[in-house]
Amino acid sequence: MTDLRDVLGRQRYEQGFTAPDGQTRTVFADYAVQGDTRIILHVEADPALRGTGAAGAFMQSLAEHARAEGLKLAPRCSYAVLWLKRHSQYDDVVA
Repeated sequence: MTDLRDVLGRQRYEQGFTAPDGQTRTVFADYAVQGDTRIILHVEADPALRGTGAAGAFMQSLAEHARAEGLKLAPRCSYAVLWLKRHSQYDDVVA
């Protein structure tokens, strides 16, 4: 797993995970900025990562990043909405 990175020019968070084939593949979230809030528009995992838990690990990294940076997350993507509802320990970062 690579560190979560904020690709500012693309308004996208990305993180790499090792797929079953041994290659590093990406999970990403596109976002919009509204002050200190990141509106999570879309979360997607490379097809090779689906079913591996990588998207959940990515969301955990994203929530921890938001907490560390004093940011709020406003999920619009259905996956992000459900993940944050199921992980109440991150309620403090939900806008």
